[in-house]
Amino acid sequence: MTHLYADPVFEEHQTPPGHPECPARARTVLKALSTCEAISASHPGIRPSEETSSALRLVHDPDYVASIEEAAAAGGRSLDSDTHVSARSYEVACRATATLLGATAAALAAPSESSARQAFVVVRPPGHHARPARGMGFCLFNHVAVAAAVARQGGLERVTVLDFDVHHGNGTQEMFWREGGVQYVSLHGRGYYPGTGAADETGEADGLGRTINVPLPSETAPGEYQAAFASALDRVVSFEPELILVSAGFDAYVEDPVGGLGLAAEDFHWIGCELRAAADAACGGRLVSVLEGGYDLEALGGLAQAYVEGQASSK
Repeated sequence: MTHLYADPVFEEHQTPPGHPECPARARTVLKALSTCEAISASHPGIRPSEETSSALRLVHDPDYVASIEEAAAAGGRSLDSDTHVSARSYEVACRATATLLGATAAALAAPSESSARQAFVVVRPPGHHARPARGMGFCLFNHVAVAAAVARQGGLERVTVLDFDVHHGNGTQEMFWREGGVQYVSLHGRGYYPGTGAADETGEADGLGRTINVPLPSETAPGEYQAAFASALDRVVSFEPELILVSAGFDAYVEDPVGGLGLAAEDFHWIGCELRAAADAACGGRLVSVLEGGYDLEALGGLAQAYVEGQASSK
């Protein structure tokens, strides 16, 4: 069973008409999960605080954070052709980070066997492309990287971030490139946006070997994907993390208009099941997922539900 964190406020980050990263994404996932029997408790978004501001600056340049606040206060602006700041974007993005931090803290504090050790956090804008001093790829702040950094600052020795969005999380990789206590594992489409994530990108200094990239060709069959995923999870369990954070993107779905890698709903159910089993083996079930990509509005809610139900079905 899983705790759900979601809030209509995440629809208030506005993007231009026709943009794939639209408010309806959060709405369709929340609707699907609101009646899902695998959800054991639901929580609203968490208001940001001074601690949230400090946490953002663990991975983001303070001037960059200030620039997003200033852009929102001025009514918004475009960072590039894909990435936009609206009047509410700074507040909403900060709340997205605060909500993931709250879910992570609850998972770490929860007693053994508690369903609070598993959480799915439905926020937007997404985050894994956001670099230390630059937003890109629809992303403003890198929520999952902030959560990993806070967990490390709070005393955890080893944290894994596993990213199954079809697009490589270049921002997350960059933030922990030299960090020995954070393992970053990404399965993504080879040659897809943003063009990073080659298998030989493995980190530097204390972080050497902590970055694990699994680029997959667009014609990858579900069975081949599962084999690659299972192999990556073996390396996760061997790392013995105390917490697994997941960048959960659903754009590897076969009909996704922005990605696509041949996966169907049953494959996301399998991913949820395998991740839960890995978390049970490595870190007492502490598994916190945050929504990243996924742009087929007709399918997205069902894909997220299949993923959450897969976690509940793990043996």
